[in-house]
Amino acid sequence: MKTTKFTESIIIDRKPEVVFDFTQDYNIRLTWDTFLRKADLLYGAKEAGAGVKTLCVAKNGIGMVTEYVSFNRPKVTAIKMIDGPYMFKSFLGSWTFKETGEHQTEVIFLYAYEFRFPFSLISTVIKIKLQKEVKKRLVDLKANVEKSEPAITL
Repeated sequence: MKTTKFTESIIIDRKPEVVFDFTQDYNIRLTWDTFLRKADLLYGAKEAGAGVKTLCVAKNGIGMVTEYVSFNRPKVTAIKMIDGPYMFKSFLGSWTFKETGEHQTEVIFLYAYEFRFPFSLISTVIKIKLQKEVKKRLVDLKANVEKSEPAITL
């Protein structure tokens, strides 16, 4: 089976620290992440960080337990699937936060995954759906983070 990868990005008019912290705050995650209906830190964790496990359930009911394998504020965070739907043989995701100007951040989502048979037969259809959802999440993230905290202008 082959690994499928894709990236999507958006420019947000806030500093990387602000955007990073906003995305990794599970107390507010469901206010902007319209793909999810549940997002919980597991095993008593109070905040996201390397080694922390999470449970995220999409609005379609498909859930996944992940573990943070990287957490480098405010530059990058990455997760890998620990337990998830049978359709995925593996799943990795990363969010990169690049300062592109004063008080401006490019947020890049990268997903890499491998399907089990027979889901591999419809991998193109699933990829198109996932990319559409990621684009929507980024638009929703931008709208919410930009309205939540004013930009600092000098």
